[in-house]
Amino acid sequence: MPEHEPIPGWEPPSAGERKRILDETRSIAIVGASSNPARASNFVATYLRSSSADYVVYLVNPRETEILGQPVYPSLQDLPEVPDMVDVFRRSEDLPPIAHDAVEIGAKSFWAQLGLWSNEAAQIASSAGLDVVMDRCTKIEHARFAGGLHLAGFDTGVISSRR
Repeated sequence: MPEHEPIPGWEPPSAGERKRILDETRSIAIVGASSNPARASNFVATYLRSSSADYVVYLVNPRETEILGQPVYPSLQDLPEVPDMVDVFRRSEDLPPIAHDAVEIGAKSFWAQLGLWSNEAAQIASSAGLDVVMDRCTKIEHARFAGGLHLAGFDTGVISSRR
């Protein structure tokens, strides 16, 4: 992970803490979901909706109406329930207002995907009591903890300890 300036009052969560966050999560709102199957948000949404992960997944994008046969909501405020996690696929500069929205709706965690980092967003969310993860992929982390991470990124159903 690249070096980032320290954020007062927040430390990146350890592997054990990230596992706890994922274990305690039942519903995830993916902000910045895309209907383009080549986009990471589409691939991650597909995985998180699968039996491998078994989450209730809400897709959020004001420019989409349906992705993966599922309705898409224009904002976090429009969701039918409060998601446990807000998982963000937007530019780093877009993270602070989304962190505010996550706090406002009462989410438990704020997760910024690989390559995304915002000191301001981390301060907003963590000072409100949300768990905060940045520059990590929910799909990769879930698969890693579930024993299903394969070089191709898919759950092979095989766990091996070959040397």
